[in-house]
Amino acid sequence: MHFQFEVITLLAFQIAGIYCAFLAIRDSRTPQGSAAWTVFLLAAPYLAVPVYLFLGSFNFDGYVTGRRDSDDVIGGLKTFKIDHPAKLTENKGIYEALEKIGDIPVGSGSDLDLLIDGEETFGAIFEAISAAKSYVLVQSYIINDDKIGGRLRDALIERAQNGVDVRLIYDAVGCAKLPKSYLETLSNGGVSVVNAHAMGGPKSRFQINFRNHRKTVVVDGVVGFTGGLNMGDEYMGEDPKFGLWRDTHARLSGPVVLQLQLIFVEDWHWATQKNISETLNWEVHIAEPNKDAVLVATGPGDTFDTGSLYFCALINAATDRLWIASPYFVPENDILTALKLAAMRGVDVRVLVPEVADHKITWLAALAYLDELIEADIEIWRYNEGFMHQKVVLVDDLISSVGTTNLDNRSCRLNFEETVVVFDQETAAQTAAMFEADFARSFLLTKKLGDRRLIERIGAPVARLFSPLL
Repeated sequence: MHFQFEVITLLAFQIAGIYCAFLAIRDSRTPQGSAAWTVFLLAAPYLAVPVYLFLGSFNFDGYVTGRRDSDDVIGGLKTFKIDHPAKLTENKGIYEALEKIGDIPVGSGSDLDLLIDGEETFGAIFEAISAAKSYVLVQSYIINDDKIGGRLRDALIERAQNGVDVRLIYDAVGCAKLPKSYLETLSNGGVSVVNAHAMGGPKSRFQINFRNHRKTVVVDGVVGFTGGLNMGDEYMGEDPKFGLWRDTHARLSGPVVLQLQLIFVEDWHWATQKNISETLNWEVHIAEPNKDAVLVATGPGDTFDTGSLYFCALINAATDRLWIASPYFVPENDILTALKLAAMRGVDVRVLVPEVADHKITWLAALAYLDELIEADIEIWRYNEGFMHQKVVLVDDLISSVGTTNLDNRSCRLNFEETVVVFDQETAAQTAAMFEADFARSFLLTKKLGDRRLIERIGAPVARLFSPLL
């Protein structure tokens, strides 16, 4: 009887492995991903089938966006480009590309202020929340039950108890360590709290591999924030392991705030099947100085790999300078090729990454890509004054991008991300100055993989095998 049970169990896993392999071939976004999953599922179904159920690529059928549910918002998007046309008409190509990638028009009237590190960022965010009169929208991938998390909790409850409509979206994976009591305290205090993965109920979805990595704060539809910082003390440099924490956030004003708000509406709709757009302010406020800008939101619900397209669009737009800061560097082949071609065109290509590792496998995988970039005359700068977590791109003397999107497969294909792109020489100059200060705290990499320790020489190519999931 025991032998029969083992045979039946093995047969069931083999059948399940074949079926999941078919799903991987049908649904994986890259041939490499399809091949890796297929081999794994057929060779070791006992192990591979449970892993695939949690980490395999599933389509986001039914991801109906808030903008498609609201006639008012649709009408506003159609008229926005007419009412607030972009000022820099010579940028038609990159404008059209980003508009098609994010399905949101580029327009004038916005502004971006760089917020460098935790003190500036959290000071600006909590000041804006405390001044909220109508509503506060907050979304964060990670929220910790520490001093910063406590400040967020108390600030949101204080506003809610003063008649402000307060909504919070959290990611259940990123907030896995957040105690249930924290969320209950928020709910009891009048804050509407939603798990980003709530649609369909937690028992019906295995999609922990797809994460909502966005960081959003919108106050009254007038001021907005996005960037690299989650809600935790480590972003203030208080983690004993990492110490100093280098990160960048952005304070937004003007029409781009409404675009950020729109993405929050979509995520709320995804999680709850409820459209809150009619409860929000969609009046356009023109910022001074008046800059062209667009909010590019990407994710696995899109038809194309929009995260990769975003990076390729900015890389291909560069004619003089392309500086990229990302804590994780595990690019897919199209991005890798675009970077090397940019350098071959004579563009000053620099990639700023941390020397310190917070995720060892991802850090090792990055080492496997660096030799070929150095061979293409791309400068790799290793930040070694603490940990660097910012996601910033600078193109020439005009284009600055600040957001949540890392230069890795996870951000490009598996996560819901957002980044604001501003077309303005003054903002570009400020971004360049910020980069120069970061380069001064970094060293130019010259060591090849073959010159590293044995564990790194072996670990890097092995870790690269997991790049579709990193």
